[in-house]
Amino acid sequence: MKGTDRRWVVKIGSALLTDLTSGLDRRMITRLVGEIVELRAKGVDVVLVSSGSIVEGMQRLGWQERPRELYKLQAAAAVGQMGLVETYQRAFSEYGVQAAQVLLTDADLADRGRYLNARSALRTLLQLGTVPVVNENDSVVTHEIRFGDNDTLAALVANLIEAEYLLILTDQEGLYDRDPSSAERAQLIREGVAGDPLLEQYAGPGSKLGRGGMLTKLQAAGKAARSGASTIILSGRHAGRLTEVLDGQVNGTLLKAGSGRLTARKQWLAGRLRASGRLLLDSGAVKVLTQSGRSLLPVGVRAIEGIFDRGELVDCVDETTGAVIARGLVNYSSVEAGQIIGQPSAKIEQILGYVDEPELIHRDNIVIQ
Repeated sequence: MKGTDRRWVVKIGSALLTDLTSGLDRRMITRLVGEIVELRAKGVDVVLVSSGSIVEGMQRLGWQERPRELYKLQAAAAVGQMGLVETYQRAFSEYGVQAAQVLLTDADLADRGRYLNARSALRTLLQLGTVPVVNENDSVVTHEIRFGDNDTLAALVANLIEAEYLLILTDQEGLYDRDPSSAERAQLIREGVAGDPLLEQYAGPGSKLGRGGMLTKLQAAGKAARSGASTIILSGRHAGRLTEVLDGQVNGTLLKAGSGRLTARKQWLAGRLRASGRLLLDSGAVKVLTQSGRSLLPVGVRAIEGIFDRGELVDCVDETTGAVIARGLVNYSSVEAGQIIGQPSAKIEQILGYVDEPELIHRDNIVIQ
């Protein structure tokens, strides 16, 4: 089964999935899984970012309050992750759908090579027809590298797969202009712009079960918008909220990205790194990049300059004029690239003994200058 061009990240918070007395709410998980399966049937690839491992671990360990010590949180996550994955696997299996567990840390996305590895893994899982279930690798993170909340993790995953939407399911209807639990006239904010600092004045604290609150959701929306994903904050208490979005109904808060998906992602890539090397291209490759918007294949590269690793930014140079015509994240190191340039992609495995990607630089990771 091939993936589609429509990709959504759905994040489900601890307040929806768990409570301190019974751990995971398996009925809720089963219902939400059913909605995700329905989205897939209608042509949307979904990556699920799920909280719940720590609270499930607390319940299994008999703890009544969320610990503050990092080592205890790590222990609870290790215990609870077993139940979380088992529950999702069972729920998806009822629909004949295969789920896949993916654990990430901030370091996985900060390192450029690991960023590309994670991106390739998630996209491959989607192409295979699976639903990746992503969580922070709480058992190994430290204070310095932890995402801090799964809202942020979900936003980074949206960047990773170039998602159309980030949908954050919570126990609230969306963002209100004041606390709806204490203010009778609280109004739901239906629409805004992701990253607007004025919206943060409406954010309240998080719950006892999770690390994030409405503020982290607003901040996550700003991060997701860097690659052009719009964010929708909506209640997971009501059945059908996810499929309603597909039908054009947003019963929550829509935070629009300022730019289109492709434009925002290209700007993000263009501004994030300094070039570590150069690829000298023949006229055919220059034409393919500048006029056709296609990926850069090894066959069109005449020479390389500099030393770089997989995932680093390189300049693509017209060998005739010396002009930099594009920049991009390279799929192979300078040593590997030196062996495959000028060769068709079909020979990469024969030359290197393996193949990571058929392209030297994928079109999604190229910025035309």
